Amino acid sequence: MDSAIPLSGLQAGTHAVIVSIQIPPENRGRLLEMGVLTGTRIELVRRAPLGDPLEIKVRGYNLSLRKHEADLILVRPA
Repeated sequence: MDSAIPLSGLQAGTHAVIVSIQIPPENRGRLLEMGVLTGTRIELVRRAPLGDPLEIKVRGYNLSLRKHEADLILVRPA
């Protein structure tokens, strides 16, 4: 996992694979239900003007995440 970085550290347009989800279990279920799983390929589509939220493309649809959530999702650029 040496090359893993937080999802929030990606540049817009970058594709990556989710390596680890470090969000507490009580908040993780919502993301898992939407297909944000370890091993899933994602793309950072864009950031809001002030950097929060971020829009990602996962499993064919776009999803907005708060920056503090994206900080806890580790990815490996693809």
